[in-house]
Amino acid sequence: MKSILKKSSVLERMSTRSLIYVGALWLLACQAPVTNSLTVSADSVVSVILDTDIGPDYDDVGAMAVLHALANRGEAKILATLSSNRDTLTVPCIDVLNTYFWRPDLPIGAPADTGVVMAGRQRWADTLVAHYPHDSPNTAEAPDAVTVYRRVLANQPDNSVTIITVGFLTNLHRLLTSPPDAHSPLDGTALVKQKVKQWVAMAGKFPEGKEFNIRKDSLAAQVVIEAWPTPVLFSGFEIGKEVLTGLRLVANGSPQSPVRHAYVISIPQSTQDQRGRMSWDQTAVLVAVRGASPYYDTERGTLTVRPDGSNEWQADPNGPHQRLLARVPPQKVARIIETLMMHTP
Repeated sequence: MKSILKKSSVLERMSTRSLIYVGALWLLACQAPVTNSLTVSADSVVSVILDTDIGPDYDDVGAMAVLHALANRGEAKILATLSSNRDTLTVPCIDVLNTYFWRPDLPIGAPADTGVVMAGRQRWADTLVAHYPHDSPNTAEAPDAVTVYRRVLANQPDNSVTIITVGFLTNLHRLLTSPPDAHSPLDGTALVKQKVKQWVAMAGKFPEGKEFNIRKDSLAAQVVIEAWPTPVLFSGFEIGKEVLTGLRLVANGSPQSPVRHAYVISIPQSTQDQRGRMSWDQTAVLVAVRGASPYYDTERGTLTVRPDGSNEWQADPNGPHQRLLARVPPQKVARIIETLMMHTP
């Protein structure tokens, strides 16, 4: 009933023409998965948990749009959408986007009790929460992210889940150090090792520097990056910095889209965004689902995080980590990402 009520609320906000279009899509969806004519085998569908700090920047909105678009194409299956940010609007914003993309019942969680609390300067989050359907009142009332992680992971096949982080590593730190519970007799590290196929993170500045997602909870980043027990791929600051998106979305995106709305509000507020917003988080989502190639090359090595939140990369063919290296022009990647961001459900 929750799902039906949410969808009814969404439909009330749409034009008659949009209702006819959405109604047709809904009838088709009842008969077969939406794949946009893309043939995808069941074995190639990537099962994803997304962990985002949605709020300080609006590329998280774009990243969620990309993930939902890929799921609608049959390339990904979204298992949960978690917040690493305890700002009051983060969980409602996640719920807004899940609802818009017809997945209102996806599990959502946030750090319990303590963690980074950070709102955005552009004030798009409160607008989305005020104007688009959702039923999560605030982040404080969301389930503990670690509990959601453990429940979802325990119910998945071994070596099957891709975790994407586009925010702080608070939740992953607490997951790794979590004890056995009703969902699994394994501790957090053992559960991750058994269930997770890969962790893809928008984190780090390469070859060295200070990057926001690591710096804001540097203790968590130190522990997680050193102790993570499965393959890791980093999309660094320098990768997303060159991928500019948003202008085409603003000009030609759906007027009903909360994704477009966030960019309409935010892009004019910064002179550095006049050619589009840097797309750090979208690159991580893209490669997590489709793989680094043909968009990027990779280099193996070791990422080390210092107590002050700075990081250093040491290339090593036997290292435990991988990072993305530019391969095709960033404008080409931007075109692919922005097309996915403009997807309408």
